[in-house]
Amino acid sequence: MIPRPAWLLAGGAAAVVLAAAAGSYVVVGPRLMPDDFAGPGSGSVVVRIPSGASAGEVAETLADAGVVASAGAFVKAAEARAKTGSLRPGHYRLRKGMAAASALDLLLAPGSRVVRRVTIPEGLRLTELFDRLAAKTGMPRDAFVRASQDREELELPSYAKGPEGFMFPATYEVEPDMTPADVLGLMVERYKSAAAKLELENRAAERGLTPLEAVTVASLVQAEGGRDSDYPKIARVIYNRIKAGVPLQIDSTVLYAQNRRTLRVTEKDTKVKSPYNTYAHPGLPPGPIANPGEKAMIATLRPDQGDWFWFVTIDPKRRITKFTDKESEFVRYREELNRYLGTH
Repeated sequence: MIPRPAWLLAGGAAAVVLAAAAGSYVVVGPRLMPDDFAGPGSGSVVVRIPSGASAGEVAETLADAGVVASAGAFVKAAEARAKTGSLRPGHYRLRKGMAAASALDLLLAPGSRVVRRVTIPEGLRLTELFDRLAAKTGMPRDAFVRASQDREELELPSYAKGPEGFMFPATYEVEPDMTPADVLGLMVERYKSAAAKLELENRAAERGLTPLEAVTVASLVQAEGGRDSDYPKIARVIYNRIKAGVPLQIDSTVLYAQNRRTLRVTEKDTKVKSPYNTYAHPGLPPGPIANPGEKAMIATLRPDQGDWFWFVTIDPKRRITKFTDKESEFVRYREELNRYLGTH
């Protein structure tokens, strides 16, 4: 065997090293420098990020939708900016062929989220709630009506006779793939959370009320209340009248029976035939007349102390309500209201 020069051996070793390095680059290179698009992309595509998705799962979703060139590019961009834990579930409007960094920017931008925010104010009746939900979500009103009739799917509390009173007022985020049943279910869930926080069942029992009766009282308080500070006093008036065994004579109950809204309640209104007519029937109506908010519920469970027996909102525009335990003062307050309404 002919000996090889030392320099040739060294060169051969170097060649092996270079080959190994090249092989290493072939294997590792795509991980270190994953495929990525350049620029902001074009067109429009809506991508759904499910709840609990990891950064890697989000990356795969984006790659499958053609938003980014590779999952690795997106993960690398998210890791570089320490945003892997900042990705939130929802539907997002993105573009196809985006640079991973640009896709990340859009996912972190609130304006990219495809969602309708629907605010439900306190005191809406169920019929009014359906109108508002249909107008704000674009879903058919009839679909909400049908969904409200399936108490099992709504998962109403066992003590609820129906959905009235248990659609909690709040601001809700309605995703594109949600159904009317999903939306109403969210509202029931928010009611349950509020009731649990307030310990409604235990607090109601302390007042000698069933949970349904407590929600019914809260709905009356909500319907009649002008200012937040009036709620605990209105609750006390209701309890005082129930204890005395006299009809509540609450105007909002006869209006609920007629599905009307007005400040002018006539004697004819007070004679409407309905179990909700608290002029004709003593005690509470058979169920809630509206969907109360948390403040009305708190007032129901923690009423003010006082001997008030009547209250009159003498100036509805400024929400001024007066309370009294004297019938003569009550009559005077009613006259003030009539003058305000121009009916006296």
